[in-house]
Amino acid sequence: MILLDGKKTSNDIKVEIAAEVTKMKANGEKVPHLAAILVGTDGASMTYVGAKVKACEQIGFVSTLIDLPSETTEVILLEQIEKLNQNSDVDGFIVQLPLPKHIDEQKVLKAINPDKDVDGFHPTNVGRMALDLPCFLPATPYGILELLERYNIETSGKNVVVMGRSHIVGRPMSILMSQKRKAGDATVTLVHSRTKDLAGFTKKADIIIVAIGISEFLKGDMVKDGVVVIDVGITRLPDATKKSGFRLAGDVDFKSVSEKASYITPVPGGVGPMTIAMLLKNTLLARERHRANS
Repeated sequence: MILLDGKKTSNDIKVEIAAEVTKMKANGEKVPHLAAILVGTDGASMTYVGAKVKACEQIGFVSTLIDLPSETTEVILLEQIEKLNQNSDVDGFIVQLPLPKHIDEQKVLKAINPDKDVDGFHPTNVGRMALDLPCFLPATPYGILELLERYNIETSGKNVVVMGRSHIVGRPMSILMSQKRKAGDATVTLVHSRTKDLAGFTKKADIIIVAIGISEFLKGDMVKDGVVVIDVGITRLPDATKKSGFRLAGDVDFKSVSEKASYITPVPGGVGPMTIAMLLKNTLLARERHRANS
């Protein structure tokens, strides 16, 4: 069993991007600028945005954080988005999800200029992705493709099961894995909470991508020997033996599944770091596009 080390792979990608930024600086060119809007004080969101800002500093990007209180109105948030849309110095930006309940998430995502939508959530980018046209890929699926490619995992003709149908991971992942690409050309089945005999599908899978949102859901008796497992989930579970009082678990029961898997991502240190790395890669792409069009 080989661990798919997202932490190491994401660091490799950051080193590659940092080398590009060093060249830009040497040539007196503008470096990429990533902005993030955070509304409220959701702990996970604050941690994630903090990691993005830190990653920007590491590789030489300019970063801007717009920190808004949880009572911010939808109108004020949309005004902030429009300012970033109009700011030619900002190459790409994200609005951290989830948003407070009084704000319409879809309305907010649609307000972002698709050319600056480095999260890849705007309907224009989602549509272009489905049609296999140039676009910003959603960062988590993009990170999974990159992991599969860099570990030279054969996907062509393989039976891939994607567990979960979210717009952020499951659905785009199912589309991308079926397309003609290095990490693609697979036969893809999308399963979810209403799927009957779910284990019947997972036992036949060569590759399983798990984004179902239920901790330790996929067990060893649900997979075949030699399976490749990508675990997207992350949940805090109470654990009195830990100083923090909790441990982080994925959607995969790592102990039982890893005994059968040929490759598996750990949690933490698997898909999570890749998401941030691909957000940076999308920002670099946005900067290149803006230069080409200016």
